[in-house]
Amino acid sequence: MGILILVVLLVVAAVLVGSSVRILKEYERGVVFRLGRCVGIRGPGLILLFPGIELMTVVSMRTVAFEIPSQDVVTKDNVTVKVTAVIYSKVVDAVKVIIEVENYRYALAQIAQTALRAVIGQHPLDEVLGEQAKLQEALSAALAKASTAWGLQIDHVEMKNIDLPVEMQRAMAKQAEAERERRAKVIHAEGELQASVKLAEAADTLSKTPGALHLRTLQTMAEIATEKNSTILFPYELTSLVSKVMGNTQ
Repeated sequence: MGILILVVLLVVAAVLVGSSVRILKEYERGVVFRLGRCVGIRGPGLILLFPGIELMTVVSMRTVAFEIPSQDVVTKDNVTVKVTAVIYSKVVDAVKVIIEVENYRYALAQIAQTALRAVIGQHPLDEVLGEQAKLQEALSAALAKASTAWGLQIDHVEMKNIDLPVEMQRAMAKQAEAERERRAKVIHAEGELQASVKLAEAADTLSKTPGALHLRTLQTMAEIATEKNSTILFPYELTSLVSKVMGNTQ
């Protein structure tokens, strides 16, 4: 009988010791409650608790990334888009995270959805698509106000996806195509203008130099002859010039 009681006592002692000894990793902190009152933070390393008197809640201090589910958001110019974002946050005050809010991840996700609608609703579609860095900073600032009171720090907010309605995608595709055509026409017109200026300069130079036009004509005829054409038409002015040259040499 005495041996049985001793075994029972040893088992109870082992259970009490097991429940009073905890080991926390480097990135973990323990919020200790003694008879229901918070008495501070412990860890990392070996933690000893008074069995039945002290309880400890473990909090991870690492950066956590979680996705805001796709939200239907209306922009300032009344365009409905689906937006998905990712929030990177970490706990900086383990006591506040446990005492001030029941489930800080769920609470942060809910307030992030509200802040996402509010921030995007203040900007037109062009800014939502083209100035995402600006919107991400505004969203981070909006989340920081609420999360600081919960012992959280918002490291970064990233816009993951912005999906447009099919009709808007088609309209934007047509707009982009029209813009490409406009740029092509402008480039072609600029090329024609530059070519006309150069041609005018060349014509002015040839007109001021005696014989330059005839030399240019001869050069052109030589280039034509390399193509092995069977018939070559000579301009009248060139024929007269050749006749004069031939007459002077005789």
